[in-house]
Amino acid sequence: MVAAVVVAADQLAKTWALRVLADRTIDLVGSLRLRLVFNTGSAFSIGSGLGPVLVVVGVVIVAVLLRASRDLDGAPALGGLGLVLGGAVGNLLDRIVRGGDGLFNGAVVDFVDLQWWPVFNVADMAICAGVAVLAVTLGRAGSGEDAGGERGEAARPGRSSVGGGGSAEPPGSAVGGAGPSAVGGGGGAERPGADAGER
Repeated sequence: MVAAVVVAADQLAKTWALRVLADRTIDLVGSLRLRLVFNTGSAFSIGSGLGPVLVVVGVVIVAVLLRASRDLDGAPALGGLGLVLGGAVGNLLDRIVRGGDGLFNGAVVDFVDLQWWPVFNVADMAICAGVAVLAVTLGRAGSGEDAGGERGEAARPGRSSVGGGGSAEPPGSAVGGAGPSAVGGGGGAERPGADAGER
């Protein structure tokens, strides 16, 4: 669900940018402006001209993310994964359907320009936010498991001594065995009584 929302928002924003920013730049606040840029490479325009290769890499990433979703539990982790997956699919669609020279040579549409950072888009923002959410949630989950393991180890001696298991059990069995042997006549506790009867 999160991934679908990200893909829809990303593609709508890119369609708007292609229509409105084709011949102008919109200045917003400070250095932030909206300026249309076509990126034929990967992140930060690295690998320009490798469109087909980047499409294959993108498909592999999407497949890995879908597989990873089966192993995640909890809304925050799944939400973070959905953000990353939606962003990856959004940029992958650009390379497939946005035209270009040859198959899968389309360019990613970027339009958010800070002027001190590479131009990016909604999909890029979703990917960064998703990675941050996953880092926090998975980090907390890992620390929680470590703490739980330490508590379990600390609880074991107490549980064995109270429950009668381990080293605490032989004293209890020795006490229980002493009663019948003293009353029923057998063992070392009988001999003093027998000697007194003879006298």
